[in-house]
Amino acid sequence: MSHVLSVSHTRHAWRIAREAPSLFAGALLFVAVLVIALSARHLTAYDPMDMVGTPFVWPGTDRAFPLGTDMMGRDILSGIAYGARVSLEIGIAAGVLAALAGATVGAVAGFYGGFVDEALMRLTEFFQTMPALLFTIVMVVVVRPSVPTIVLSVALTSWPQVARLVRAEALRVSRAEYVQAARVIGMSRARIVVTHVLPNVMTPAIVMISILAGNAILTEAVLSFLGLGDPNVVTWGSMIGSGREALQTAWYMTAIPGGAVLVTVLALNLLGNGLNDLANPRRHGARRGGA
Repeated sequence: MSHVLSVSHTRHAWRIAREAPSLFAGALLFVAVLVIALSARHLTAYDPMDMVGTPFVWPGTDRAFPLGTDMMGRDILSGIAYGARVSLEIGIAAGVLAALAGATVGAVAGFYGGFVDEALMRLTEFFQTMPALLFTIVMVVVVRPSVPTIVLSVALTSWPQVARLVRAEALRVSRAEYVQAARVIGMSRARIVVTHVLPNVMTPAIVMISILAGNAILTEAVLSFLGLGDPNVVTWGSMIGSGREALQTAWYMTAIPGGAVLVTVLALNLLGNGLNDLANPRRHGARRGGA
């Protein structure tokens, strides 16, 4: 029985790999980053903020420090492993928060229409016209540089993208027969939104989570590079920022965390594209027809 299940799972995985190769590739990369983040304590025995070795040890020259040390003698492998935790926490939290807020606004606007739709769409346009990075910088400076502040500020500038996508779906769902039937039997509009509209318009929001998470990780890296990140944690952005002072003599200090950011954001974008392919059967049909 277990053999049959394993064969079935293998065939299912290969089918996904054929139909959505970007999803398969993104999932592999993301799982690799996730394993590094979860295994940080087992990958290295050093605290990423402690000076544990000789400064400027190049990668591969000392077995105790496989990725070398920075100008302060801190282990770069520890920074990469523990920085993965912070980056994934910020990315996933900001992506989920923005998706939930955008889905709620879009579903309410698309279902209610009229004045409610007009008011919510004007609010959405207001947030869309604000320079996202500038707003995030101002908010972090005014409040204080911390992980929760960065998550909240990124989510505040990201939810309009989800709201517009979900609103379009909500307009379609609001004309569906089951929604009309719910109205006929006297179900309140608020209950219809919660029980019928939201569950049927969440697909675009779920697909957008990975894209928004990638943008959040990039934003955090930029903030940390500028010295506006959380000073109590080591992040890939802070590692890049500290390494720029020795860029000409020890470029590996910026290249290694920069590569980590690149791989993670690439994985999340591939995941988003793959999920979009699976959620869009028309695109699949056109692709198979063209093939």
